[in-house]
Amino acid sequence: MDTKIWVVDRVDKNVAATSPQIIEAASYLKKGEVVAFPTETVYGLGANARSDDAVLKIYEAKGRPSDNPLIVHIADSKQLQEFVQEIPDYAQKLIEHFWPGPLTLVLPKKNGLSTYVTAGLETVAVRMPAHPVALALLKASQLPIAAPSANLSGKPSPTLAKHVEQDLKGRIAGIVDGGPTGVGVESTVVDCTEEIPVILRPGGVSKEEIEAIIGQVCYDQNILDESQKPKSPGMKYTHYAPDAPLTIVDGSPEFLQSFINREKRNGKRVGVLTTEENKDKYEADRIIICGKRSDLKTVAAHLYDALRKFNEEPLDVLFSESFPREGVGQAIMNRLLKAAGHKIVAQSRFE
Repeated sequence: MDTKIWVVDRVDKNVAATSPQIIEAASYLKKGEVVAFPTETVYGLGANARSDDAVLKIYEAKGRPSDNPLIVHIADSKQLQEFVQEIPDYAQKLIEHFWPGPLTLVLPKKNGLSTYVTAGLETVAVRMPAHPVALALLKASQLPIAAPSANLSGKPSPTLAKHVEQDLKGRIAGIVDGGPTGVGVESTVVDCTEEIPVILRPGGVSKEEIEAIIGQVCYDQNILDESQKPKSPGMKYTHYAPDAPLTIVDGSPEFLQSFINREKRNGKRVGVLTTEENKDKYEADRIIICGKRSDLKTVAAHLYDALRKFNEEPLDVLFSESFPREGVGQAIMNRLLKAAGHKIVAQSRFE
């Protein structure tokens, strides 16, 4: 199929739901088509969350198994009443503090959404994005929009419209190009069906930020247990992987360089994911800079683009630095571990 591209003024912070590009893109959603659009985290692959046929087109385009639930995006918290049974007090506090923003809440569902959105679960994951283009599109369509990341399943999530084109051109009806996203990693997912809320996926809002608003929060202990039915998007299957195998090295640049040297002696072409501070400390075939170690938000913002850049030339082996697991660093390491198939080498084991 032809994939139409609508370019929306990325400077305008008050994108109108009445703009011609937004109206046309919304008309495709109303007709049951799939449209990619920017959020403040990554580009989403949107379809009418009430329509089985529309939601199945998402799974078909991504090549994604249908037992992985999707996030429903809304433009107004009042829409929750249409498909959510109840909202605990602490969840209401999170809504008031973090919406619109990169926080997804898992709540008990009502009927009215496609069963393919919730993958047969009794809960639904919902968020209100902060990106002006996303909000304008949601308002224009007047629909709850189910939207996972707009990439082929297993590939790095898209933070630019060109990433979506690379993966999905010819597979979806349209792409709303609203420029680069901001946060760079997906939303934090919090299960609000328990007395103590549970983080199912670390993301753009840190555990520390959430606890500052509502008190105690814990991480789900079964995130990596693939025998469990996933309660959250991003909890199942390999994600974010570049073409060449990736290993995370938790140690000094000199320790990481020793792995590079070993692979190069074996005739391998080697790529390294590093930071601005360490870029001159490595000798490799491809060195990709991913933000500043002193500001992990910049690492998060550039992570997926960096992983995609490794596919621009033939490489045999990839290595990445490790990052602190505080704040957004928890989300960065979560995504890197998934991209690496949980292959990590710690220098401390060799000392």
